[in-house]
Amino acid sequence: MTWLWAIIVGLVLGLIAKAIIPGKQQIPLWLTVIFGMLGSVLGNWAATGLGVNETRGIDWIRHLLQLAGAVLVVAIGDRLWVSMRSRRKHVA
Repeated sequence: MTWLWAIIVGLVLGLIAKAIIPGKQQIPLWLTVIFGMLGSVLGNWAATGLGVNETRGIDWIRHLLQLAGAVLVVAIGDRLWVSMRSRRKHVA
C-alpha cells in the first residue's frame, strides 16, 4: 500500500508542479509521476533537515517543501528530457 500512496502523491505533485511551471512541459505522464515522487522525497529530506517534518495537525510546511521539490525536479527533468530527445533526433 505504501507504493500505491507514493505513486498517487507523485502523480498529484508532478501534475501540480507542471501547472506551476510556465510554458508547456514535454515529459510524459510516467516521468511526471517519477519526478513527483523524487520531489516528494527531496521535500521530506529538506523538512527533516529543517526539523519540521512532523508537526501537530497537517504538516503544511513539509507539504510545501515537497511541492517545491517537485517543481524543481520537474523543471530540471523536463529540460534534460527535451535535451536528450533533441540529441537523439540529430544522431538518427
